[in-house]
Amino acid sequence: MITTIARSGNFAPHLKAVSQAVASQIKPLAPAVIVQTDSIIPRNSEIYTLRKFSPSNDIKVKVGLGVTTQMRYAHTDITVPDFTPYRRNAVKDPTVKSRETEDTRKGYSYLLVAGGAVGGAYAAKTLVTQFVTSMSASADVLALSKIEVKLADIPEGKSCTFKWRGKPLFIRHRTDEEITKERQVNVAELRDPAKDEERVQKPEWLVLIGVCTHLGCVPIANAGDYGGYYCPCHGSHYDGSGRIRKGPAPLNLEVPPYEFVDEGTLVVG
Repeated sequence: MITTIARSGNFAPHLKAVSQAVASQIKPLAPAVIVQTDSIIPRNSEIYTLRKFSPSNDIKVKVGLGVTTQMRYAHTDITVPDFTPYRRNAVKDPTVKSRETEDTRKGYSYLLVAGGAVGGAYAAKTLVTQFVTSMSASADVLALSKIEVKLADIPEGKSCTFKWRGKPLFIRHRTDEEITKERQVNVAELRDPAKDEERVQKPEWLVLIGVCTHLGCVPIANAGDYGGYYCPCHGSHYDGSGRIRKGPAPLNLEVPPYEFVDEGTLVVG
């Protein structure tokens, strides 16, 4: 049944007003109008056009705001895309229940998520590696990170100064008397307690960073009240083991990492 809204006054010679023929819970705003099959309808009228395309010649056309029954024509000339080649074989059959293909679908989803996670982790690892590498020291800086010292050039009882990583490096060739003197010191009386044995690898060689622990000044070797190192800037005195004995410095002179390659070569760094 075709529904349309039209003014009944336009078809007054051909229409007969009756009450609503279809039951509805909504009260009609206007009475329904039925077009009789034996009426003569002008060929240029709207109702004639509707009857021309209707599936039955005996159809009755109802017009009015209270009419609820409608007949619509479907557009069957629209082609629906076929995505079958893109679907998995397990879900191509429309008669198969979804629970029967659950394992297959889950396996595919898990594989896709796992592959994405592995790819993301690899990308993150590469990004972090590149970022950390960009902040690391360059080749020329790494070349200066170690210094090799020929111990034969330092006579016994003398202290030599070298440059290592932009800092002064003190290497002292101690005598037996100096070694004995430093090992007899009462560690409990020191401001920064440390035994002489803990600060050297070989008793005769003392390796220190020549930076005062007070304000970063450079002490003078073989000077001071204790015969070790003396900082003239603020009066800090260090002994022959680089331990603070007097003055404002709070800590002992720092011992850098070093190793003896052989009997005559020392590598610092």
